Amino acid sequence: MSLVPHLYAPGSVRALFYCQNLCHNTPMTHSDATLTQILTETKTIAVVGFSAKPARPSHYVSAFLQEQGYRIIPVNPGLAGQTILGETVYADLASVPQDVDMVDIFRRSDAVPDVVDAALARWPDLGVIWMQLGVVHDGAAQTATARGVSVVMDRCPKIEIPRLGLLKTA
Repeated sequence: MSLVPHLYAPGSVRALFYCQNLCHNTPMTHSDATLTQILTETKTIAVVGFSAKPARPSHYVSAFLQEQGYRIIPVNPGLAGQTILGETVYADLASVPQDVDMVDIFRRSDAVPDVVDAALARWPDLGVIWMQLGVVHDGAAQTATARGVSVVMDRCPKIEIPRLGLLKTA
């Protein structure tokens, strides 16, 4: 049984239409080969701004990522200590006890610098900072790339995975 609401289920016409409308004018900042490499090498993702509400993008994207074989680590101070989608929710990145490959940011753009600073402090060898649709912060991106971290802005892995032909079906 899918944890993703049927309205935006993987492969659904409505999800594809919704996602294409949101990112229609999004500039390509990474080649498909780079995005494929990021999405195939990533195994564990800290989701900053996670919501317990299934209709929220941070929740249904996280559920989709789990269905695709990724481990997600939810991060939200208001939900800390709860178990959602089978994972413990942490208050902040500093509280996450395990290593992650990617930090996926579902926060306003003005919150990104603090998230990036916290991520780099917690994981000096972090591989990827991913900013969701509508989330862009060039200064924070420069900080991360200067540390050797790949940065993806204004994109969604729930869109990129099927677009790149990486969709895993059960």
